[in-house]
Amino acid sequence: MKKTLFAIILAIFTTALAACGGAAQEEGAGSEGDTKTLKVGASPVPHVEILEEAKPLLEEKGIELEIEEFTDYVLPNKALAEEDLDANYFQHEPYLQSQIADNDYKFVSAGGVHIEPIGVYSKRYKSLEDLPNGAKIIMSNSVADHGRMLSMLEEKGLIKLKEGVNKTEATIEDIAENPKNLEFEADIEAPMLTKAYENDEADAFLINGNYALEADLNPAEDAIALESPENNPYVNLIVVREGDENREEIKALVEVLQSKEIQDFIKTKYKGSVISAAQGE
Repeated sequence: MKKTLFAIILAIFTTALAACGGAAQEEGAGSEGDTKTLKVGASPVPHVEILEEAKPLLEEKGIELEIEEFTDYVLPNKALAEEDLDANYFQHEPYLQSQIADNDYKFVSAGGVHIEPIGVYSKRYKSLEDLPNGAKIIMSNSVADHGRMLSMLEEKGLIKLKEGVNKTEATIEDIAENPKNLEFEADIEAPMLTKAYENDEADAFLINGNYALEADLNPAEDAIALESPENNPYVNLIVVREGDENREEIKALVEVLQSKEIQDFIKTKYKGSVISAAQGE
């Protein structure tokens, strides 16, 4: 009898210990689950730098930010479509819309963060007015950026585009007036523009702000002309799959990137080479 009673008590005690252990494990898993992970793909400069600055602010909100760096404009959208990313941060609205049209992506913008003004760079001339008749200008082969570049040259008075053309979709063929007979070349990959500039391969170059910064150029100081930020549709966006713009983590990411802390960081670090696009700026 004593042995039987002892065995029963031992069994009850062992079961109780197992139950307590399981509850402790469940409690631990729950506490770890309080931190949510958000994976964002981005271009190196300035996007990754801005996201790195945002990391501690997101940690305060219980979000661990994982950043995947991309050096081209195609893979970040593929990775987002394949659900390898929660969001990407590298593109503006006209490019996004062209990608949606070409690839049937189900993407939306969750919010805008900054503008990188495109600049005209030249080792030979100090101003647009100095460009000679027949000057050779090299631009990237990214057709999505041609309208932006040509609109800038029209704004500066160098060319005039055809009446009625959608300026965000304009191409070299849409130039109606070219008083200086400028010669345009558009057969080089965007990341290679800075190398062509360093090698002085043309009279002038139209270079995206992020690539200029990566090459240690300061658009605000080194460009002979800079795109105006006024009424500029080329705001760099946080892009997500349709429906994900309502996720709390995505809302928190956009809130942090549009916060005064991050916008002040942009102003201080880039000194006009990257411009805040947050509301109220």
